[in-house]
Amino acid sequence: MAKKTKLSLIILNYNSQFWLKKTLTTLKKIYLDQTKYKVETIVVDNKSQDNSVEMVQEDFPWVNLILSDKNLGFSAGNNIALKKIESEYVMLLNNDVEFTQKSNLDPLLKFMDENHDAAVATPKLLLGDGEMDMACHRGEPTFWASFFYFMKLEKLFPNSKLFAQYHQLYKNLNTAHTIDACSGAAMMVRTSAMKEVGYLDERFFMYAEDLDWCKRFRDAGFKIVYIPQIEIIHHKYKSGIKTESDITSIQTKRHFYNTMLQYFDKHYREASPRIYRFLLRLFIFIKKGGM
Repeated sequence: MAKKTKLSLIILNYNSQFWLKKTLTTLKKIYLDQTKYKVETIVVDNKSQDNSVEMVQEDFPWVNLILSDKNLGFSAGNNIALKKIESEYVMLLNNDVEFTQKSNLDPLLKFMDENHDAAVATPKLLLGDGEMDMACHRGEPTFWASFFYFMKLEKLFPNSKLFAQYHQLYKNLNTAHTIDACSGAAMMVRTSAMKEVGYLDERFFMYAEDLDWCKRFRDAGFKIVYIPQIEIIHHKYKSGIKTESDITSIQTKRHFYNTMLQYFDKHYREASPRIYRFLLRLFIFIKKGGM
């Protein structure tokens, strides 16, 4: 009897041949060649204009390559693969992550097997300089949590549950615990929970789709768990804000700030005073003013 796939890894790619190659190379060497589980790797290419597709076909024949006929963005691009998943778990991985000796995913699978109330598990993400990527350890971005963060009060009072809610810095970052949300750069999801709450919300072209997904899992009664014993390097902004193309950089920043309003409107507009939305729009206008 054929062994059932335990985990499906989904990597969305768009014009990132160099980083995608690093991701797949380290993934194979560090994890896929060592795991005791049956794991499949899926790359969804969002109509790249570089040689990403040819590189995957030639150098990584074990990858299940799915080609999109246009750049659908993060949510819709990943959903192409998510809707085909039959494995017990699925994990979103950015195309700019790197696996190290601390990147064995089997303990995450074991944790999920033993904790059925958890819908999502995330490893600790580290930036290229060794600092923690705080996007993997998020609080719910309410109006006030976001306000305190952008006013830099979180940095001044990292141990405060009031001022440091945006990244929940008051929690012990070296122990496993529940959080509100994590980053889609490395996010393991229970497939049965995904089918209960639905796929990524495609109104979010880029950014906040992971926050939204985590909120929907929490609202359905599931937990989001941060497990720092597993670490993955995230070479952040390689295909995002800090790009070589000024046009791409500006477009990406606009997506980032526009998404803040999209998220607020979806989850908080009806229950919040109108002044909150006005202030948020003013903030976004000011931040986008230099673009």
